[in-house]
Amino acid sequence: MLEIADLSVDIQSSEILRRVNFEVPSGELVCLVGRNGAGKTTTLRTIMGYLAPRGGTIRFAGKDLTGTSTLARSRLGIGYSPEDSETFGELTVAENIALPTWTRQTAKSAEERIALAYRVFPNLRRYDDRSGTHLSGGERKMLSIARTLALDAQLLLLDEPFEGLSPAIIPSIRDSIQEIVRLGLTVLIAESELQHVPDYANRIYVMERGEIVFGGTLDEARRDATVRRIIGETL
Repeated sequence: MLEIADLSVDIQSSEILRRVNFEVPSGELVCLVGRNGAGKTTTLRTIMGYLAPRGGTIRFAGKDLTGTSTLARSRLGIGYSPEDSETFGELTVAENIALPTWTRQTAKSAEERIALAYRVFPNLRRYDDRSGTHLSGGERKMLSIARTLALDAQLLLLDEPFEGLSPAIIPSIRDSIQEIVRLGLTVLIAESELQHVPDYANRIYVMERGEIVFGGTLDEARRDATVRRIIGETL
């Protein structure tokens, strides 16, 4: 579904990504793992169209995204949940979830898409009338991902979905992401700690200094000497 080939990105004359190559097959969960500053967020933001690459290609569902706007990419079915879990504070939880149904029309009705978001994140129902500014970090994270479901996205880009959350809420979000994969959707997660990578992940890529240095299964990553050197303290 998603193919990244020789992707290179500069920010303010600094080389951030260096000929990055990986793919995310349809219906799979793939995790991009690396220490802070490795280039994970830059990769997701470039896929989403917020950053323009210096070189390389991004293909989604067979379509070359070169020169395509962020809005056009979202309308193609790419959803993005940023690390800071941005919500619209002046809108209620219900309005935040409904918002993508106003901006993108698909074969599914707005009611179906909203129902799916609540099915995957049922705890959000109790906060329907609460504004986005009155949510905990875990609740904002759930809401941010739920909006990508209401967008009817086929590819979900989730940046640090477990970062900064209490241990009590992490299993719930991990289970919700597993439900998303079971629905046949495709998920790419950026994560700093290998211990937070779900055991149902299909493939792991490890990034260091803007380059992919490992690709394989979670078990292989735990045994790999290069991975242990880079993020061994989180194994």
